[in-house]
Amino acid sequence: MSRRIPRIMTVPGIISDIDDDSSESVCSDPSSSSSVEKDRIIMVANQLPIRAQRKSDHSNNGSSSSSKSWIFSWDENSLLLQMKDGLGDDDIEVIYVGCLKEEIHPNEQDEVSQILLETFKCVPTFLPPDLFSRYYHGFCKQQLWPLFHYMLPLSPDLGGRFNRSLWQAYVSVNKIFADRIMEVINPEDDFVWVHDYHLMVLPTFLRKRFNRVKLGFFLHSPFPSSEIYKTLPIREELLRALLNSDLIGFHTFDYARHFLSCCSRMLGLTYESKRGYIGLEYYGRTVSIKILPVGIHMGQLQSILSLPETEAKVVELLKQYCDQGRTMLLGVDDMDIFKGISLKLLAMEQLLLQHPECQGKVVLVQIANPARGRGKDVKEVQEETYSTVKRIIETFGKPGYDPVVLIDEPLKFYERIAYYVVAECCLVTAVRDGMNLIPYEYIISRQGNEMLDKVLGVEPSIPKKSMLVVSEFIGCSPSLSGAIRVNPWNIDAVADAMDCALAMAEAEKQLRHEKHYRYVSTHHVGYWAHSFLQDLERTCREHVRQRCWGIGFGLSFRVVVLDPNFRKLSMEHIVSAYKRTTTRAILLDYDGTLMLQASIDKSPSSKSIDILNSLCRDKNNMVFIVSAKSRKTLTEWFSPCEKLGIAAEHGYFLRFKRDVEWETCVPAVDCTWKQIAEPVMKQYMETTDGSNIEDKETALVWCYEDADPDFGSCQAKELLDHLESVLANEPVTVKSGQNAVEVKPQGVSKGLVAKRLLSTMQERCMLPDFVVCIGDDRSDEDMFEVITSSIPGPSIDPRAEVFACTVGKKPSKAKYYLDDTVEIVRLMQGLASVSDQMLSVLA
Repeated sequence: MSRRIPRIMTVPGIISDIDDDSSESVCSDPSSSSSVEKDRIIMVANQLPIRAQRKSDHSNNGSSSSSKSWIFSWDENSLLLQMKDGLGDDDIEVIYVGCLKEEIHPNEQDEVSQILLETFKCVPTFLPPDLFSRYYHGFCKQQLWPLFHYMLPLSPDLGGRFNRSLWQAYVSVNKIFADRIMEVINPEDDFVWVHDYHLMVLPTFLRKRFNRVKLGFFLHSPFPSSEIYKTLPIREELLRALLNSDLIGFHTFDYARHFLSCCSRMLGLTYESKRGYIGLEYYGRTVSIKILPVGIHMGQLQSILSLPETEAKVVELLKQYCDQGRTMLLGVDDMDIFKGISLKLLAMEQLLLQHPECQGKVVLVQIANPARGRGKDVKEVQEETYSTVKRIIETFGKPGYDPVVLIDEPLKFYERIAYYVVAECCLVTAVRDGMNLIPYEYIISRQGNEMLDKVLGVEPSIPKKSMLVVSEFIGCSPSLSGAIRVNPWNIDAVADAMDCALAMAEAEKQLRHEKHYRYVSTHHVGYWAHSFLQDLERTCREHVRQRCWGIGFGLSFRVVVLDPNFRKLSMEHIVSAYKRTTTRAILLDYDGTLMLQASIDKSPSSKSIDILNSLCRDKNNMVFIVSAKSRKTLTEWFSPCEKLGIAAEHGYFLRFKRDVEWETCVPAVDCTWKQIAEPVMKQYMETTDGSNIEDKETALVWCYEDADPDFGSCQAKELLDHLESVLANEPVTVKSGQNAVEVKPQGVSKGLVAKRLLSTMQERCMLPDFVVCIGDDRSDEDMFEVITSSIPGPSIDPRAEVFACTVGKKPSKAKYYLDDTVEIVRLMQGLASVSDQMLSVLA
């Protein structure tokens, strides 16, 4: 490989949340892209797909690579390795970045790093033990993992209370991962795929270094509902970090829906679905959402099924259970609080109580894998499991018959597969789980092969059968439509489901198995990985043509994608142009431009009135306020401004001075349509708490600014469709705006005001050589379009200085932006000061 060997990074302690040095943010030149023979993917996860063993403990073998002290080999059970097999070696080169399970002494890290890169294309991330413990066992396992599984820290014993030092450790580790990726990435060509909740802020660090990095993230755990997620003190930091990805993947629609709801409620973002793809607009970038559950590695499973060891174990289990007239029910779970082992045992106890005929015939084999976390909750689960098993055996056991067999020692993979082959039904009663591939493994194992058919005494031509009882709360449940879905908390319902699975007709079992096998065998891990990368490539296709700017500090950093000519309006530039020009047109939106959108009192301040009067006193200026407000409201607010022009209701009404009559920009309209629209709006207002109706002279507006954002948005879409339907034959348009649905006469827009102002000035032989137009929302884009398209043209001086300016960095038809209303007011104050100085000189 023609890349330098990564140097080793050792970190003595906590580093800052994020490096704010802006010199590290790279806005790459599109022309610098280099060509590579293969697509290359950098897979990033908490753990590398590598097994590490001390030489003193184990001898070397042919499939391993070794250093002086260590032997390394692939971890065949790692999802990352299975993905590579699924993708195929011919088309894609894969580099892995992650931690080793074993601690490597600092003196050995250089050598180990070199061996892993050259032999396995792995880049190890070495973390000091204390930092790793605070990051993984602290923040990941005691804070994120419980919360993402719907466990609130209502007391110190129920999940970990938020601890900022653990959060800092988490951020520090994510930054170390970013540094390791930097050493091997070719940012213009490589794709980066980050896995799971351990590395949720990593996208921010990568995006900060390379604005155009092609970055995907897949969350393998559940994503909780907004009511749960919003209790997290660093909720916005995590959301914004994830949104620095190009593609975010989830196992189920529920998880994606919860994430989108959090983005809506906490960041005010909206999403839309186009041609089947869900996308979030985030500062000019489209962040795509992918919904696809992961699959299993078919090749690996089928090879294990063909092993002689598997055959021997199946024979042993047949003698132990089937030959004794026993039917095996099987559970395979980690020994943690969310896997619902105790609920499954209680259901088994209930089954034996309600169906005495099952006693002596049905056995529940529970394989309990060691928990991945550690703590008091794991010990409690173990104690409850052991005591429940003991009670069931004492109550229902007989000589030679244990109704429950608990296996809490680690099993080899082939042994677990053998249990799948023999089990009549597989039970998964987790109370919350991201995906859970146990049912998939069970289905493929029950399909078996010719060798196992002979052992089982089954004709190959006879359709196979399998039964599944699965929790509603696991990620694989939606894809297993033939399974018996249960609420694991309802013990009676789970017991009934177990009985139903045992009593179901053979033909029905076969049909359900066939349906599941078709799905699982085609939606394997390779299909999942190919589909994700295909979507990532599609999402990143436009990167090379985009102009990017990095803005924000710390974990608030994000990239804004804008038109190449879009730039911040310079105070010096516009003041200089103002001074040297003689005929000026100034058009200003009000809400969100001169006045904060969130303000409750929308009336202008005395400072704003003074600024407008100063601008209006200059006889070279034609100043207009262009607003959606009614003319009555605007007349009251701006009564002190004698020479101020006002356009009300998006420009339907217009007047050039306070003491002149109002004009209309379009012919007078018949408003009888209000009799149709108002009852419809009232119906939605009554059913949507926090919404209201604003009745203007020529328009009706349904506002839901104070309503629940999700419900309000949903109602707005329904109202829009409803109004478009009932007003189809009326001369009006129905439009959705910011937290509002508005019905107004056709042809009315703020662009009309701009046209009218410029044409009036032309009629008065006042060709403007200075035009400034400032607004903040979609309705103002019409004004921007009119004034920019008027250059060159008869209504504007050929040498005119034209400034179309929007509020905030965002995609716009304007060429300039200012950050907020404070900067807008400061700019207007600067122009007013110039006018005052000019007037005082003339005086």
